[in-house]
Amino acid sequence: MKNIVFLLFAILLETIATTMLKASEGFTKPIPTAVTLIGYAGAFYLLSLTLRTIPIGIAYALWSGIGIVLVTVAAYFLYKQKLDTPALIGISLIIIGVLVIQLFSKSQAH
Repeated sequence: MKNIVFLLFAILLETIATTMLKASEGFTKPIPTAVTLIGYAGAFYLLSLTLRTIPIGIAYALWSGIGIVLVTVAAYFLYKQKLDTPALIGISLIIIGVLVIQLFSKSQAH
């Protein structure tokens, strides 16, 4: 259970870092740049801790799937990114994939 918490915090930090990456404007803004670098460092550290018990393929699938959804939601609200129907369908499929892994996969350490 602790490793799932580490993974969730890793995803949260990666989401913050990726969102701030745009705000850093090519690393020309000091505060967003610092948040980006610290966020990625923390995210990768926490991800490495999860790999003690969660298989790398499963951890990365969850990391990337949940991260894509969270970054897209953040971009929608913070940067007014528009989402068309195919984008919404694709994101819905990602969410379904994450749920299938979490609920049904025997490869996942629950």
